[in-house]
Amino acid sequence: MDTLKAFLRHPSGMIGLAILVVIVALALAAPLLYPDDPWDMVGRPFAPPFSDGFLLGSDTLGRDIAAGIVHGTRVSLTIGIASTLAAVLIGVLVGAVAGYWGGAVDDALMRLTELFQTIPGFILAILLVATLGPSLVNVVFAIGAVSWPPLARLTRAEFLRLRGREFVQAAACQGQTALAVVLRHILPNAVSPIIVTGSLTIASAILIESALSFMGLGDPNLMSWGFMVGASRTVIRQAWWMSVFPGVAILLTVLAINLLGEGLNDTLNPRIARGGRH
Repeated sequence: MDTLKAFLRHPSGMIGLAILVVIVALALAAPLLYPDDPWDMVGRPFAPPFSDGFLLGSDTLGRDIAAGIVHGTRVSLTIGIASTLAAVLIGVLVGAVAGYWGGAVDDALMRLTELFQTIPGFILAILLVATLGPSLVNVVFAIGAVSWPPLARLTRAEFLRLRGREFVQAAACQGQTALAVVLRHILPNAVSPIIVTGSLTIASAILIESALSFMGLGDPNLMSWGFMVGASRTVIRQAWWMSVFPGVAILLTVLAINLLGEGLNDTLNPRIARGGRH
């Protein structure tokens, strides 16, 4: 309860939460606001904003930009959350095993983590999607595959810090299994920085998905912000709204998630936050 009160008093965290609530509400209300397929041609091409019944204008084929943005919200949030959950699952598993058991297991898992980190994440994501095919599942898999190493290192560091604490040693002396010690005693005390890092990973995942869609590697059956920006780059002088409005949607979403992550970090890790301001 004290943590919740502290978060509610955090200005940037509340701003990020407010923006994110609006974005999520748009995603949930997309079928009600724009029940038609966002790929449908519903008017004349290149209609500017606030004309011919288009709130944000139309694209080169007469598709509604506003409908594409609202439906793209669902795609971006779905991919961002799903790929982050995959990254957290892999990262926490690898980091927990490495940090708790140490020794040769730790060395092997950290070398694997370093191997993934030596390859630029976006390049690896491009290679994975280009190899597996541009589908929703493959995009989620690719983003999750490039996002887990920082989470693994963070989890390992937390487990190394906590495994020697008295309450962990007492639990082990009582005969509790390693799995019980990890799940009941270590992981609950290490979850705060994992939550913060995971929230920021969502923003990175949305940016990667937008970049992949911009390059034509997104799911071709789903309308996404990155695709809208990429499809309009050749006519930006003629129809600026086609790329500006999806770009603003990406900017606001990533900004909101980063502000929310900053608020969570200051609330869940107050000593680290205060130390960083000195």
